[in-house]
Amino acid sequence: MRRTKTVPTFAAAAALAAVSLTVVLPAQAQSRQTPSHQAAADLTPRAVPAAQRAVAFVAAPGQASGALVLPLGAEADLATRGAALTPAVREAVAAALGAARFDYKARQTLSLHGVGGWDRVLVVGLPSDAKAADVQAAGTVAGRALIAQPGAMTVLTGGLSADRVAELTTGLGLGQYRSDLHRTTGRDVPAPGGIAVVADDAPAAQAAWRRGAALVEAMAWTRDISNEPANVVYPESFVERARAAFAGVPGVEIEVLDVPAMQRLGMGSLLGVGQGSPRPPRLLVVRYKGQGAPAGGPVALLGKGITFDSGGISIKPGANMGNMKMDMSGAASVVGAVLALAKAGAPVDVTAVAALAENMPDGNAIRPGDVLTTMNGRTIEIISTDAEGRLVLADAVVWADTRLDPAAIVDVATLTGSVGGALGNDYAGLFSRHDALADQLRVAGDATGERLWRLPLHPSYVGATGSTIADIKNSGEGGAGAGTGAHFIGYFARPETPWAHLDIANMAYGGASDVKPAGSAGFSVRLLERFVRDFQPVAKEKGTGGY
Repeated sequence: MRRTKTVPTFAAAAALAAVSLTVVLPAQAQSRQTPSHQAAADLTPRAVPAAQRAVAFVAAPGQASGALVLPLGAEADLATRGAALTPAVREAVAAALGAARFDYKARQTLSLHGVGGWDRVLVVGLPSDAKAADVQAAGTVAGRALIAQPGAMTVLTGGLSADRVAELTTGLGLGQYRSDLHRTTGRDVPAPGGIAVVADDAPAAQAAWRRGAALVEAMAWTRDISNEPANVVYPESFVERARAAFAGVPGVEIEVLDVPAMQRLGMGSLLGVGQGSPRPPRLLVVRYKGQGAPAGGPVALLGKGITFDSGGISIKPGANMGNMKMDMSGAASVVGAVLALAKAGAPVDVTAVAALAENMPDGNAIRPGDVLTTMNGRTIEIISTDAEGRLVLADAVVWADTRLDPAAIVDVATLTGSVGGALGNDYAGLFSRHDALADQLRVAGDATGERLWRLPLHPSYVGATGSTIADIKNSGEGGAGAGTGAHFIGYFARPETPWAHLDIANMAYGGASDVKPAGSAGFSVRLLERFVRDFQPVAKEKGTGGY
């Protein structure tokens, strides 16, 4: 069942403003800004999705043509996994492996051209003891290496279990993703051929692939919406693209809170962030409850959805500001994780809450020194308008905690630059007061290769965010930026609600590698999908961990 609330215009919202809130765009500002917003709508670019390769699981390879993928963990694997190849092809591959001193390490590749009838033979290292995440990564490396390869693709997986075949195929699908959404040249090529995956038990591999196929689709959606420029993806269009992605999926219910709805609820923090932009904020709620889902309330996944972050009045430096189109990656990832679960028909109860706003510095924007009131009546002193992600999440946390009575809350945000200083590009930051919840998230991260490192919630953060005029301030005085940001968000969750915060600022977006193109990594979609599937209830009692 799908439930949708009416979405009035932002101009209409002013007439319905609650007296206690001072966050509504003045009528004269609306009349000044809205027409330009509407005029620009017809000029926004439209991305052309890259053609996806169709996947088929077969018992034997067809005639040699196109590209051949050979995942090998040892010299002996060539004889078994490549048994269907002609002796001449096996001999040529063996000679090339020896000459290249190929040592079969994970993600190592060797590419050969014109061997037998194959246009290209790609050998990719896949050690026999590789974990599921490493198997998927091997497929991603192969998919990336062959992204521009025309014609069909054949993958030999003899000797691998159905689950491992599905993981490898999932990786191939992820590796085919392209981030050049708005290029008008270089994309007008014939649709690529299909992928024939040769498996010992093709039906079992096909069944296992359902989950992987859903992940590939959800990861592409997450990356697309995170890579899109801010003139294409903003709160309203984010909502519409989510609606389109979930259209017709069983067990899904969508609710959207517009400006008047948030005003009636007293969400002054989320509304405050969005009031400097002509593009009105939204709170998007996507709930999926599959057949066989456990009782106990949904797992709530909350995402920071700043569709563009200029810093507001506390404006950012101009260098690399354009990358701030990705500041909604947390919202994209939580919606993407629910999309993956729903498309696969997972037996779970999960809700994504995306707190969507654009942080801009016009004359109506909030200022340093302002005080905002959240949905639960707590007040926030604004120290920096560039610490806005925690502001939108404050109201999202209160809404989810009080309206959903969730089994757990996990919020995901590109929150702080300081987390990268602590963890580099190897781990996202994990904060929680509930050890049992933190442990489940860490295990899910290890299993999917989207690793987390737990950081403390030190008692000193209470003092660092203390305000002389309000209940809390939105930025500490230097020091542990990631920790004080996490503490701020956790302040708005009930102490007994199992809650965790993932700071993915260092992992969400970056340059190209052997497993991704430049732009969004879709980080945490796989982690959250695994976490929700494996979730075990956590006692609803005051958390005592985190330090």
